Amino acid sequence: MMKVEAVIRPERLEQVKKALEEKGYVGMTVSEVTGRGEQKGIKLQFRGRTMEVDLLPKVKIELIVKDEATDELIGTISAAARTGRPGDGRIFVIPVARSVRVRTGEEVT
Repeated sequence: MMKVEAVIRPERLEQVKKALEEKGYVGMTVSEVTGRGEQKGIKLQFRGRTMEVDLLPKVKIELIVKDEATDELIGTISAAARTGRPGDGRIFVIPVARSVRVRTGEEVT
């Protein structure tokens, strides 16, 4: 099993959720996070002053899938989250050694 973490723009969350649901991926954890990447933040005009904002709001989506579903999942997230501008996000794939369902205690594979 693999854990897929995608950090994306908040405004793309609904498109990504819809695309994942259409492919049958409904279970996920979504967190609001802040971060910065290669763009190193942005400059905003506020009341006539320029402000640098270096930690931008992002959304992190986490899913656990079988190894063979990883490539499809990455393609689905990438296609739905892509705007073509810097700051579209990043996808991480991490091996999962075990998964135990809390309610029943069963090992989930």
